[in-house]
Amino acid sequence: MQRAAVYLYRRNLPHWRVAEATYFVTWRLAAGQPELSAPERSLIVSSLKHFDHQRYELFAAVVMNDHVHTLVAPLDTWALEHIVHGWKSFTTNQLHRRHGRAGRVWQSEYFDRVVRDEAEMLEKATYILGNPWKRWPDLEDYPWVSVRD
Repeated sequence: MQRAAVYLYRRNLPHWRVAEATYFVTWRLAAGQPELSAPERSLIVSSLKHFDHQRYELFAAVVMNDHVHTLVAPLDTWALEHIVHGWKSFTTNQLHRRHGRAGRVWQSEYFDRVVRDEAEMLEKATYILGNPWKRWPDLEDYPWVSVRD
């Protein structure tokens, strides 16, 4: 089944899908979940990179204490909703098994935005890379930021 070049995927929020687009995607921890620890953040960054160049191109990502931002372009027949579902499902499973978390880890919905041009791509990448220092201005190093060269 071939998809239209532009279509709307809807859950609670509308999600526009555009062929060969790059998306800025954000999702948050579920209410009542404690902040992500350093080892948990490392696990999530590793998970985000796992299918890079196979299912998607991951241009930038940051795992904060309570949310995740990515700048990602799905490849071939991979739909963004399946990529995000895979990230959230796998990390939930691993956070339960390896780190003793229980219950819903992530909010069920996520926010995504189609990146419209090169200027917006640079803006979103800059936002992702600067997010830790925006929250913690005196921070020296933050190892849970990833950017493509």
